Amino acid sequence: MNLYDVVALLEDVPSQGLKRGQVGTIVELWEFDVYEVEFSDLDGITYAMAALRASQLMTLTWHPDQNRQSA
Repeated sequence: MNLYDVVALLEDVPSQGLKRGQVGTIVELWEFDVYEVEFSDLDGITYAMAALRASQLMTLTWHPDQNRQSA
C-alpha cells in the first residue's frame, strides 16, 4: 500500500465508528504495515481519521476496459 491509495475497510472499527466496506484514502505511512487513513464524505469533509494495519484494509483499483471502443 502506498500514500494516497484508496482503500476499503475489511472489518468494523467500533472505536472510530467505522464499518466494514467504508472507503478512505491513505494519508500517512506510520510504520511497517500501519497507515493513517482519512475518511471523507461526498463534500470532501473528513469525518474520521484512523491508524490502521494493512490486514484491516484492501486497496481499491480501477482500470478502464482496454477493449472498450470510444464513441
